Amino acid sequence: MPEAFGIETKFCQRIYGSTTKGITTMNSIFLRLFVAAAVCLTGTLAVAAENTAHVTSLMQKDLPNYPGKEGVMISVEYGPGGSDPIHKHDANAFVYVLEGSIVMQVKGQKEVTLSPGETFYEGPSDIHVVSRNASKTKPAKFIVVLLKSKDAPVVMPVK
Repeated sequence: MPEAFGIETKFCQRIYGSTTKGITTMNSIFLRLFVAAAVCLTGTLAVAAENTAHVTSLMQKDLPNYPGKEGVMISVEYGPGGSDPIHKHDANAFVYVLEGSIVMQVKGQKEVTLSPGETFYEGPSDIHVVSRNASKTKPAKFIVVLLKSKDAPVVMPVK
């Protein structure tokens, strides 16, 4: 059995006094390391997942009266403390808050906190510098309707 772990029998006998004790101790060490790594990784993934937006595409429709344009509707959910990095939309973006509270700001304007039923607008040249959940304990959800060129991405990161 020690050979299965790449451990020589004589090594285990010399260090632990018996092959069985060596394997049991090694298994215990590996198990503890595995559990510790799993706990750390799970915590990191939970924080990462919590801080990112969950975006769901609800509708995408060509606008026949406006050649080359389309309407896109998305749902955005922030976990507690969630946010988006600085970005822009090459579109007219209309935001409607469904649940929780969100904080929004475009460059050159004041930061605003929005609650359910409130709205926000972003123009095609606006840089969205703040987009986050106002709460560290409750999720937030909002709808965004974008009127954009068909070939333009929904969101573009800004550095």
